[in-house]
Amino acid sequence: MKYTQLGRTGLQVSRLVLGTMNFGSETDEAGSHVLMDAALDAGINFFDTANIYGVAEDKGLTEKILGSWFGRGGDRRDKVVLATKMYGDMTPGKPWSSAAWPNHDRLSALNIRRSVEASLQRLNTDYIDVYQFHHVDRATPFEEIWQAIDVLITQGKILYAGSSNFPGYKIAQANEVADRTGRLGLVSEQCLYNLAERRAEMEVIPAAQEYGLGVIPWSPLHQGLLGGALRKEREGTGSRTTKSGRSAAGLADPAVRAKVQAYEDLLAKHDLDPGEVALAWLLTRPGVTGPIVGPRTPAHLESALRALELELSEELLGALDEIFPGPGSAPEAFAW
Repeated sequence: MKYTQLGRTGLQVSRLVLGTMNFGSETDEAGSHVLMDAALDAGINFFDTANIYGVAEDKGLTEKILGSWFGRGGDRRDKVVLATKMYGDMTPGKPWSSAAWPNHDRLSALNIRRSVEASLQRLNTDYIDVYQFHHVDRATPFEEIWQAIDVLITQGKILYAGSSNFPGYKIAQANEVADRTGRLGLVSEQCLYNLAERRAEMEVIPAAQEYGLGVIPWSPLHQGLLGGALRKEREGTGSRTTKSGRSAAGLADPAVRAKVQAYEDLLAKHDLDPGEVALAWLLTRPGVTGPIVGPRTPAHLESALRALELELSEELLGALDEIFPGPGSAPEAFAW
């Protein structure tokens, strides 16, 4: 396993991040424990989750599964850099972005306090390494947010704060406020970033690099679009995620479909697996700490681990850029 520092911190994390969103909804508790053991054995020490993950009637289920795994001992908790997220409404059965009661979602000091206490209980731990804001809260000032985070750090309940789905200007705003008040600020940003979706390169990733945030891409295969979607379509082996969401929407677009076909044809010539190449490509990108991989089975995890060993030639990287060109940096990308 290869390791790197998380942004400007001294925290050492693996270059693959174990995403747990499927735990409880797609993979049962026993299977999730198997995957976490296998990931840890392979050297993956960075585990990512969120309070909202689970199923509609039990949104905290995924955190509970991690908590039960930590409870099995064997220094599991000490070996893991644990990241979770908060923002959405945790009321059972309610949409995550629509609060049933006032102050039960977003980033008020009250909801931050409520959310971290609940996550600590579900996760069966007394601290969280990286506590992340799952979305922007346009109504709450960062002065209030950082004051709440300060209290949690002082209490020893969290060590670092990170963001997810923040635009570049909010990364800048958050860390400028933190700097003015003598705080560390955000140390990481989780963003949608992959070969097929490169808009983060315009402003989000440059902002993260400027302020010393580690970049943690989520959906590195674009919900299966980059994982051999057309081959699986022909073979009838596609998963539920490849038949819905971004993958299905992409394949319904003739222009996107043509790009995916060119991508799969290119990699077939090199005898390379599309999903592994998509991960390996992200590992070559400036500012990227490591992509989040969300395996449902041990085979998925083994495939992700193989991506660490792939060396993509300059020729192949150039060919990938031709199929999936990036938008370019701002402001040139939209102004000239």
